[in-house]
Amino acid sequence: MMQAYSYVLFLLTGLVLLALFSAVYTKVTPFQEMDLIRQGNTAAAASLAGAWIGFCLTLASGIWHHSSYLPFLAWAGGAMAVQIVTYIVIARTLPKMQQAIEANNVAMGLLMGSMSLAVGIINAACLS
Repeated sequence: MMQAYSYVLFLLTGLVLLALFSAVYTKVTPFQEMDLIRQGNTAAAASLAGAWIGFCLTLASGIWHHSSYLPFLAWAGGAMAVQIVTYIVIARTLPKMQQAIEANNVAMGLLMGSMSLAVGIINAACLS
């Protein structure tokens, strides 16, 4: 019974944290990802998907390596900060990135998403 409780607790918390990350991340970025995605903007979708996956990899690693709840929450907060800082650093390194994403430059979206994913993989591995 305890395993089922832990499963539900971590699953629901992970989903809530993903929603929270999405809200924070899309507030930090200067463009409206969901509006762009609704318009068929593949670049925005690739960029946001990479950030989601990068964040979730660290959540998964946190659950895998820390079976207690509070360390998991702490690592989730760290993962959120790492992904946001990653976005800020890349955006400053590529000053025309916002315009490229809004113009549906798929290469730029894939670069942004891939960088977020790569940082998420490294971040997740650091938890082991």
